[in-house]
Amino acid sequence: MGKYQRVFLIVLDSLGIGAMPDAESFGDTGTDTLGHISDTVPHLNIPNLKKLGLANLHPLKQVEPSEHPLACLARLYEKSNGKDTMTGHWEMMGIETKKPFITFTEHGFPPELIKELEARTGHKVIGNKSASGTEILDELGEEEIATGHMIVYTSADSVLQICGNEETFGLQELYRCCEIARELTMKDEWRVGRVIARPYVGKKRGEFVRTSNRHDYALKPTGPTALNALKDAGYSCISVGKIYDIFDSEGLTESNKSKSSVHGMEQTIDIAKREFKGLCFTNLVDFDALWGHRRNPIGYGEEIERFDVKLGELLKVLREDDLLILTADHGNDPTYTGTDHTRETVPMVAYSPSMKNSGVLKDREAFHTFAVLGATITDNFGVAMPKGTIGQSILNLLQ
Repeated sequence: MGKYQRVFLIVLDSLGIGAMPDAESFGDTGTDTLGHISDTVPHLNIPNLKKLGLANLHPLKQVEPSEHPLACLARLYEKSNGKDTMTGHWEMMGIETKKPFITFTEHGFPPELIKELEARTGHKVIGNKSASGTEILDELGEEEIATGHMIVYTSADSVLQICGNEETFGLQELYRCCEIARELTMKDEWRVGRVIARPYVGKKRGEFVRTSNRHDYALKPTGPTALNALKDAGYSCISVGKIYDIFDSEGLTESNKSKSSVHGMEQTIDIAKREFKGLCFTNLVDFDALWGHRRNPIGYGEEIERFDVKLGELLKVLREDDLLILTADHGNDPTYTGTDHTRETVPMVAYSPSMKNSGVLKDREAFHTFAVLGATITDNFGVAMPKGTIGQSILNLLQ
């Protein structure tokens, strides 16, 4: 057993801190999610992030650097070829993705895929564009109910989503169609990260409501990760939020679905009050889904403030032998063009009540991959990373 009995890894989904050196090749020159939010919003009240030292790592208009930051801080660089949720999270746990997942945001899915999906499912496809899940129901829900057609849409993520009315389309039929879509999108030219069943109820526009019977058909990681190594060694690997979907349950011992990012923090706080040895891995998706993609810096800033309140509650229940790490999986600059993720560096804010070292760590090769996180966590528990993974531990710096 290493220094820390429990590690809490919390992903503030899309909270990038400045363009990667190769951002131009992704069309993301000059992006800076956190910095541009700070430049835009009228206030950014984050006392807990301030005392940890976030403004020491990345300048913020409203927040002075802490004279004595409590955390060890570093800027992490993505080695994988991509800027999506799965690529970022998988790299944290040791997987380098060399071939990026495909998105179909601009033009929808190709005719060849739609034709095959229609032939295999027996349903005509309507929609086939990038859209908000609630807006597309108002636009096409009545038509689907009347005709038995199938609403297919995507987003800025690498996803194929299918809507089905639980009363007329049927939940099991929706799942069957999604299973077919998952099979089809295993082809390299159509390979998406997730196929998502989006069931809903209601009879007319304005009354449609999505239900909790959503089901994600994700790709499994391309190899074993730090999660598999920890689980196989007998440690707890507890997930909160969409971590379960991102890793398709691989390497997890417990899963907790979240209703919101605030709820996800509340779940994490409750877990911190329990007895376990191992990792609690949390994803807070609202930063990305509600504010980044919708290009709303004001809402994003307010979400950061809500997180800071819950962070304060979590800090109060951390034990001397706990390690907390805050990070992100990519950027999603709400002041940038379009609605897509942005290719950015991400923060690493590492804190323990027993930690003696603090401040911004000098840049070193280990920080040029998100996989420093998985390598450090497994090192802490004396567990070897799986063969073929990347990342090097910086546990000796987090003391």
